[in-house]
Amino acid sequence: MNDWPEAWSDDNRNRYGRGSGSAQPEGARAMRQVRRPASGAYGGSGPSAPPYGGRVPQQPNYVDGQGYGGGYDDGSAADGYDGYNTGQVYGGGNGGPGGQGGDLRPRPNWRRRIKWTAITLVTVLTVTSVATYFWADGKLHRDVDLSTVIDRPSSGSGTNYLIVGSDSRAGLSSDQKKKLHTGSAEGKRTDSMMILHVGDSGDTLISLPRDSNVTIPSYKGSTSGKTYPNTGRQTKLNAAYAEDGPTLLVRAVEYNMGLHIDHYVEIGFAGFANIVDAVGGVTINIDKGFKDKYSGADFKAGSQTLNGEQALAFVRTRHAFAASDLQRTKNQQKFLSALAHQVATPSTVLNPFKLYPTMGAGLDSLTVDKDMSLWDLASMFWAMKGVSGGDGTSMNMPISGSTGGNLVWDKAKVKTLVTELNNDQKVTVSGD
Repeated sequence: MNDWPEAWSDDNRNRYGRGSGSAQPEGARAMRQVRRPASGAYGGSGPSAPPYGGRVPQQPNYVDGQGYGGGYDDGSAADGYDGYNTGQVYGGGNGGPGGQGGDLRPRPNWRRRIKWTAITLVTVLTVTSVATYFWADGKLHRDVDLSTVIDRPSSGSGTNYLIVGSDSRAGLSSDQKKKLHTGSAEGKRTDSMMILHVGDSGDTLISLPRDSNVTIPSYKGSTSGKTYPNTGRQTKLNAAYAEDGPTLLVRAVEYNMGLHIDHYVEIGFAGFANIVDAVGGVTINIDKGFKDKYSGADFKAGSQTLNGEQALAFVRTRHAFAASDLQRTKNQQKFLSALAHQVATPSTVLNPFKLYPTMGAGLDSLTVDKDMSLWDLASMFWAMKGVSGGDGTSMNMPISGSTGGNLVWDKAKVKTLVTELNNDQKVTVSGD
């Protein structure tokens, strides 16, 4: 009797499952997803199931009706699969790849970590730089309006800065004035004046003696707005500053030299001393010792570190020298060289606890023209550092003699000097 439904032939039976023609159902087929338990695993007299954690015997896998080949597991733990009885889907009883304790945490992505660390650092540096720029820019006192200067010479190549050290006592207490030997004179005078030319053919720093004999030209009053005519009056250069401040000083320099001044920078007594103290003092080698009761100077020869009070005395002293103004300008250039190198050292630039106090001390006491930017100020500083370090030219204004105690500029040399500066050529003129 045929147990199969009608319309099913032996061919059908062979086609679907290759079933047997016997009355007993066909045995379970080995499947790669399911492991056949050993006979007697669920009771009975057959062999018992493997212990918990052991491997299940492999069953053949079908390939084209002949089995799948060598089974799903080769019997080793290297493939990371020991069977379902371990309770794990991925990884064998010995753990994850390599069999190290079953830690399934992913390996750290170092490339990703490095990338985000770099992005974070760049972001922090950018934010810090922008914040520092606006902080520093807000400290500049842009009080000098060079647009009020009349009858100016044409601009040449490069940039010309007029750098002034004034004897302003603004902000100093009575004790500080006494300590710094500034006196208590009213008003402001210039203790030092320099022209710094920044150009492609080399930078040049020119000291202008305060006792230089100059003609006061026609000018517009900085407060009255009234135009004062040129009467041919001659006086010391620093008297122009005392008479009508920075704008008349710029006008007098431009008129007597024929050189266009692009930017004006001024620093007072207190600011200068504070900068020196902020960097921890400036080391300088003094060739010959000298004393001056007026400035408070009392120096021995040799290398020594000057604090703010001592530095101010060093750059102001003139009564201790025969050629008072000329020697003083040389000392000023020498000290500025040492100061610039001290400020630009990594110990200052890379140390925020020194850099910010130094910047704050300098910026708080600087007076500049209205068109001066921080980039202009930075350019001036680095040029001055380069010149004082020997990369440019440092000189005094050429002098041909004196009149009434004032120093007379050498007109021929000054004309050549101005031509070379305007054309941004290497300076060939020398001064005393």
